[in-house]
Amino acid sequence: MNRPQPSVSNAAVFAAPAAFVFLWASGFIGAKLGLPYAEPMTFLTVRMGAVVLVLGLIILVTRPAWPSRAVALHSAVTGFFVHGCYLGGVFVAIDHKLPAGFTALVVSLQPILTSTLANRLLGEPVTPKQWAGLALGVLGVYLVVHGHTEGGAPLIAWAAATVGLIGMTIGTLYQKRFGCSIEWRTGFFFQYVAAAVLFALVALCLESREVNWSAEFLVAVAWLVFGLSLGAIWLLYFLIRRQAAARVLSLFYLTPPVTALMAWLMFNEQLPPLALVGMLVCVAGVALVNWRAAPP
Repeated sequence: MNRPQPSVSNAAVFAAPAAFVFLWASGFIGAKLGLPYAEPMTFLTVRMGAVVLVLGLIILVTRPAWPSRAVALHSAVTGFFVHGCYLGGVFVAIDHKLPAGFTALVVSLQPILTSTLANRLLGEPVTPKQWAGLALGVLGVYLVVHGHTEGGAPLIAWAAATVGLIGMTIGTLYQKRFGCSIEWRTGFFFQYVAAAVLFALVALCLESREVNWSAEFLVAVAWLVFGLSLGAIWLLYFLIRRQAAARVLSLFYLTPPVTALMAWLMFNEQLPPLALVGMLVCVAGVALVNWRAAPP
């Protein structure tokens, strides 16, 4: 009678990476739909504010245990890095004309940086086979974005992309170290409150805060709220709790190829043969990082 539960759990763990990659990649599509109607920090403020409202309603209905001050602070710190620094950095980089290909290439260094820090800070061993897979992932991402990186960009764009890379890496490791036992509803609530405050302050200081409430903008916000800020982030932390950080972050290598496929389907953006080769290299890299020897 007790056997079905582990099988359901195993099935969820098996399906979660594919669902996460799809949802995370779709975030770039949502951003492309919504950014023409609002400045980056204003757009992110609307998105985070909507997430806070949705989570507030969920908390009111389900009434989970309220966290201690220390736990709430851990969640806020994670939100500052994972949502504030990462999303803010990526959006600012693209807004300052850094091509999406270069932005993806910078952010794709997450697995290498995370693996190095996880090895030193969390004691998670990274095998030579996994290092080879991480290197293959970088090569695959480069092949995917090669040819889609034309044009110059100011130093602030490169700095913003780097902030996004560092923020996501630190936030993932912080969540792995301090946040794995945090109840997801209240944990997410404080994460998104922290990010919303950050974006609102920056928008108040640097942007006009004008929004064109078009149908496309509302669709983009709805998808980013439910598909990304709730669905994808929940899956990310679900995977972090059950797998080593290096294995989880290797999935980000698959985001540029999947995004390229989505853009091809939705916006007719062309996929050169080299990009297709890069996608296969990315898959091979992720397979190496996540490969486990059969038990004796």
